[in-house]
Amino acid sequence: MATPGKLPQVPLGKQGLTVSAQGLGCMSMSALYSGFDTEAAQAESLTVFDKALELGCTFLDTAEVYGPYTNEELVGRAIKGRRDDFIVCTKFGFKYEDGAIMCLDSNPASVRRACEGCLKRLSVDCIDLFYQHRVDLATPIEDTIRELKALVEEGKVKYIGLSEASAADIRKAHAIHPISAYQLEWSLWTRDAEKEIIPTCRELGIGLVAYSPLGRGFLTGALEKPEDLSEDDWRRNNPRFTTEAFEKNKKLMDKVKAVAKKKGCTPAQVALAWVHHQGNDVVPIPGTKRVKYLVDNVGAYYVKLSPEDLKDLDFGDEVFGDRYSEMESMSFHYGDNV
Repeated sequence: MATPGKLPQVPLGKQGLTVSAQGLGCMSMSALYSGFDTEAAQAESLTVFDKALELGCTFLDTAEVYGPYTNEELVGRAIKGRRDDFIVCTKFGFKYEDGAIMCLDSNPASVRRACEGCLKRLSVDCIDLFYQHRVDLATPIEDTIRELKALVEEGKVKYIGLSEASAADIRKAHAIHPISAYQLEWSLWTRDAEKEIIPTCRELGIGLVAYSPLGRGFLTGALEKPEDLSEDDWRRNNPRFTTEAFEKNKKLMDKVKAVAKKKGCTPAQVALAWVHHQGNDVVPIPGTKRVKYLVDNVGAYYVKLSPEDLKDLDFGDEVFGDRYSEMESMSFHYGDNV
């Protein structure tokens, strides 16, 4: 296993934002995956932030929808008394009723309301990077960005980001106010954004933040079958984690494991190293709620892949299953915006 040092700080985008070369996705500490909803799990999650600070992994990613709200509250607890040691990023863009997601919502009033709520839950005076989580097709993106621009001018937000927006929407938004970062799913088995989205961001000088760089845990090689996931784990209903898809995709893991064996590191480190090798404008944000996996993930930054390794890791069109279920794609326009 590659041993981690302290991560360097790198620029993200062209507006002055500087972050750790790898971030920490906080979602799994409070939502969607299993094993987060006990007092012991929460206590362990808080120790992850301590270790992250020690390793220089200070770029934290959360969102109001994770819980909803509870993940931001957890992050707020974790950074209390050391706010300036971290870059805190969160996301808005949904309407809720009784804790349930109802629809996408990025109208100006909702953007401002979301910002105030995020500030309160995180216990901060300013959000370092505020993303629109998903594009609201009912609200012109220009209206959303104008409100975000106002929040920047008021000192409540430092930098603006987008997630899963189309190339056309990226351009519209960037024309209103500079977009510092674009968050996208990017990994060995999710590369569709390379066709149009990533070139657009690079043309405009927008930094790239890769979520799910470990393929929602699949690319770690730790899962042998879908049944390894608990019944309440969101991945049980993901198209790539059905029994048929899982068995077909396991063949892809043989490529990752072969490179890992050659490098003397873990499969997870190889998968993350691949993301790091996509460019110096890319910052992956693997998520974990355990210190041992955080250490492993940070170690990936120090794994060097050769051109031959990168060729061996090319999955081509062999990945089986869509990123999201049909219902999720229809409800939140995932497919429309990539």
